[in-house]
Amino acid sequence: MGLRPNLLTRRTAGVASTTLALLLSTAAVGVVPAASAFSAAPGEVCVEPADVHSDARMKPGGGAKHEPNELTLAETREREADLAAALRERARFRAGAGATTMAATVTIPVVVHVIQENSTRAGGNIPDSMINSQISVLNQSFSGATGGASTAFSFQLQTINRVTNPSWYPIVQGSSAERSMKNSLRTGGKNTLNIYLGELSDSLLGWATFPTRKLNSMDGVVVLSESLPGGTATNYNQGDTGTHEVGHWLNLYHTFQGGCSGSGDSVSDTAAEASPAYQCPTGRDTCTAPGTDPITNFMDYTYDSCMYQFTAGQASRMLTAWNAYRAA
Repeated sequence: MGLRPNLLTRRTAGVASTTLALLLSTAAVGVVPAASAFSAAPGEVCVEPADVHSDARMKPGGGAKHEPNELTLAETREREADLAAALRERARFRAGAGATTMAATVTIPVVVHVIQENSTRAGGNIPDSMINSQISVLNQSFSGATGGASTAFSFQLQTINRVTNPSWYPIVQGSSAERSMKNSLRTGGKNTLNIYLGELSDSLLGWATFPTRKLNSMDGVVVLSESLPGGTATNYNQGDTGTHEVGHWLNLYHTFQGGCSGSGDSVSDTAAEASPAYQCPTGRDTCTAPGTDPITNFMDYTYDSCMYQFTAGQASRMLTAWNAYRAA
């Protein structure tokens, strides 16, 4: 498939052409962490912090602190069993309360925490306009306006919280500082999306937590601030790091989860994919199962300019998980 139909309309405004301080290579790796985070660019890997289930997108050439490993079949089965149990639990609760319907449309309140080293742009002080543009990207991506399936979700910015704290900058994945930051700043219930923006450790572009039945203070999404629309992260500055990470926050796996065998990403209408795709390799086909690799899917690892869609199956999975884990 080609670029999303209205990609240029959505992306043009405010996209910087500044030369990136992030050097992008083209070496690919075929591993992912034991939980989901944003797609990795060429040469990037996804890693999991020692203390939370999360996924991380890395800039090419970055060095991971933890040995990256693909979500195992056992781990996938554990997560799917937990989802089924959570759905049964919710069904019993609703029956007891006399309510049988589940949410069909959801407006997610968003709280954005801008972590700064100082008051300069180089120190993390990005303008509000970039944050507003990121919310617009989320709304367009999840509504299907960019060419994919329409999902149940829309996003409403509640607060921009700016915090100058050099001890939290850069944000280090899996660190005690990250835990301290989130324990101090996270607000709202399981239905509130907390996004943390700043410079990130280990050449990461972002990471996110999967939903759980009991709210954890680590819950939320961390995104490289310069990957927002108008940022300096060349090839990754159109807002899709945020889109991908929110997909994980809503319980989506990578499109290449499980490779060519098994249940893959647990979504039937995303073609099987042996390994992450990088850049925009049109026509790539790494599995013998029907369908070419879903390189334009938000949950793969391609350039922002290449990805534009969720599938109907992914939309259904996200809504199912919302009603199981995050609905009030």
